[in-house]
Amino acid sequence: MAHLRSRRRLALAVPVVLSLTASLGFLPGAASAAPLTASATPSADGPSLAYVVNTRTDHRTIASVEKAITAAGGTVVIAYEKIGVIVVHSANPDFGKRIRAVRGVQSAGATRTAPLTAAGTTDEGAAQMLSAAEAAKVSRTAAAGEEPLEADQWDLRAIGADKAAKTNPGSKNVTVAVIDVGVDDTHPDIAPNFSPSQSANCVGGKPDTTYGAWRPVDADHYHGTHVAGEIAAARNGIGVAGVAPGVKVSGITVAEPDASQLFYPESVVCAFVFAADHGVEITNNSYYVDPWLYNCLDDPDQRAIVDAVNRAQLYAQKKGTLNVAAAGNSNDDLDSNALADASSPDDSTPATRTVDPHKCFDVPTQLPGVVTVASTGVTGAKSYFSSYGKGVIDVAAPGGDKYQIPDTPSQNGRILSTMPNNQYGFLQGTSMATPHVAGVAALLKSKYPWASPAQLQALLKAEADNPGCPTAPYDGNGDGVVDATCVGGKHVNGFYGAGIVNALRAVK
Repeated sequence: MAHLRSRRRLALAVPVVLSLTASLGFLPGAASAAPLTASATPSADGPSLAYVVNTRTDHRTIASVEKAITAAGGTVVIAYEKIGVIVVHSANPDFGKRIRAVRGVQSAGATRTAPLTAAGTTDEGAAQMLSAAEAAKVSRTAAAGEEPLEADQWDLRAIGADKAAKTNPGSKNVTVAVIDVGVDDTHPDIAPNFSPSQSANCVGGKPDTTYGAWRPVDADHYHGTHVAGEIAAARNGIGVAGVAPGVKVSGITVAEPDASQLFYPESVVCAFVFAADHGVEITNNSYYVDPWLYNCLDDPDQRAIVDAVNRAQLYAQKKGTLNVAAAGNSNDDLDSNALADASSPDDSTPATRTVDPHKCFDVPTQLPGVVTVASTGVTGAKSYFSSYGKGVIDVAAPGGDKYQIPDTPSQNGRILSTMPNNQYGFLQGTSMATPHVAGVAALLKSKYPWASPAQLQALLKAEADNPGCPTAPYDGNGDGVVDATCVGGKHVNGFYGAGIVNALRAVK
């Protein structure tokens, strides 16, 4: 996500902002629709689903809509009055249709396609754990002043984060919230910088601030712990180092606690609002909102999801929070006219469909004002899995690539970071690129504490290094087939946006 780039990139972003604003405004006829009265007898013979109901933000309208929700067979879980989003559970199969006809309701829809029960992360492939023997081998190669496993962290050197830490490791007054599957704050590399007061469990749409509620339910929910270490693992002589080892990190859990680890919209809405209300400067979003990889505005349920999450992230921006998000691992051209989506809905039975990414949005990464991050490997080339698109990608950062092999002790092209239960492991994905950008943004916020989210995004772009589009056809996995086409020039292009972020420039 690059900027001088900044002015040019903002101009490119205008059509997306305008299309969302126009599409998610007041619906014709919504103000004149008759309110639902309690005399209507709702059916309750369907599966229980979760819904978001989006309204005007005045208390009177919200109170009226809440009465209508009850009359239609719904139960209010929580109402975020400041953004006009109400989270609802209902077993009435007609609930969505009926509540959309209520005066003051601007959009409403189900947030899942499967019934409520007691993976939308953007890492690519299985985790590779670092064994004790392997860790000992890496530690023996550590140079003076390095963390024991830093020799395997090619990604820090790629963006100058190792040198930046000597100049400015970041301020304790800056917090990056990891909106994810949970963060193991007991890890010795994370504990020194963890902020419990800015952490919560938002699963289901309502924040739980019980101490430890933000922790992953088991070691298989490792994604958030890995991300947190990439951002702010302390330089304490243990394990690895983060991009911004002096800033704080918090955890806001939004993933379902079961094996699916799905990120439903109501949980993400809760996370953005919680982060904003608890003074978080930056959020890291290494996921897409389930169950739809792309949310199409011509579908009332998907439209309501876009509306609700967008309200929440815009609220966070207005409160001074910069939101950074992963572009995805489908190797999709997000500026193309048509994409194949074969994974949605991912909570029931997927059906292949063709979508236009200018009308069907990957949420939250394609929402206005969000920093959209692509991934690179050790050579600086686009990762084979990373989605791309001119006018969509803001910046790029190291996210790993198993085909790009570094000259490190483990010779692993993925990203090494913290894992639950005091472990370390390698992952790759735009999930891993995003925390590098969040870390650099935290360094910038440390240096310029007055900077607004828009100014931080501009600074990220201005300090980035853009290698330009590759001169040869792009073949990410080396099989002789062209996998993607880069469009644009040296300043802004579809693979890197404004360029690969640079931590050293950020602190200088």
